[in-house]
Amino acid sequence: MRPFSALTIPALLLAALATVSTPAVAEVQKPKQLVMISFDGAGPNPLWEKSRDIARRNKAHFSYFLSCTLVIPRADAKTYQGPHQKPGRSNIGFAQTAEEARERLSQIWQAHVEGHDISSHTCGHFDGKDWTAADWTAEFRTFREVLGNAWTRLGATDQQPEGWKTFVENDIRGFRAPYFSASPGLVEAEKTAGLSYDASLVTKGPALPQEERGLLRFGLPLIPEGPAQKPIIAMDYNLYVRHSKAVEDPARAGEYEERAYAAFKAAFEKQYEGERIPLQIGLHFVEMNSGAYWRAMERLVSEVCTREDVACVSYSQAIGMLKERDKPRQPPGL
Repeated sequence: MRPFSALTIPALLLAALATVSTPAVAEVQKPKQLVMISFDGAGPNPLWEKSRDIARRNKAHFSYFLSCTLVIPRADAKTYQGPHQKPGRSNIGFAQTAEEARERLSQIWQAHVEGHDISSHTCGHFDGKDWTAADWTAEFRTFREVLGNAWTRLGATDQQPEGWKTFVENDIRGFRAPYFSASPGLVEAEKTAGLSYDASLVTKGPALPQEERGLLRFGLPLIPEGPAQKPIIAMDYNLYVRHSKAVEDPARAGEYEERAYAAFKAAFEKQYEGERIPLQIGLHFVEMNSGAYWRAMERLVSEVCTREDVACVSYSQAIGMLKERDKPRQPPGL
């Protein structure tokens, strides 16, 4: 893999030069600080509403990694079969009712129309560390087939938005592996599926995406957290495990919120004041420790996303902005 190139210092200096007739050199203009907030699972409909509201109020766009069994009613569970699994099996369950599934489809469409990324988290949330490229390909194919035909299978073809099929075929361009668990065949399968980015890596700190066979691969960073400032993946579940051993502890939810917010904000400020490498933060559609981590995320988004030199964007938007940033600059007047 090779790094996705950033704008070089010489190019930045050239871009910051004043006109030929002005002897002074202007201050180097930093690129916008990018922040990418993503959600895994994308299940409960109230959290779709809540996240979309947070985004609207703060000029933000998010990335939703959707598990496709969440648009299959539990009564129809056996219509799905994951690689090496029995029919009807899913590690995250299914929609409880057809009505719930229809509402989720509506939320997905509204988020898409609002400019958010709808991306794949496969279907049954299985660990793919031993999967072949063919296994991944089968699951990616199932994801598109389930989502593409979901309205019809729910008996709601008349409610299907115009353009739904085009959206499913052309606009779902990213993927995050459940448990961040990949195998050597994953990239090949992602390319076969027509995906343009993967967000399944973990990096030592905020990092530019790596390019592998034309696929951009992003990683959630390790960031310092807590009194000892020990590194942790910038994701709610990892904080939940560290703070309360993955057991709800509502009495200390305020403390956990403050710790998460402090870690998120410090990671942001380090990049904002430094190299302006994009910051990525991941959450799930579960309000762990009484919503401590969602509140920490919302506080960060509310504080930074409306700044002129900050952009809280989806992965697809970030790719476009990074490519634009990477273009060679020419001094004015030349």
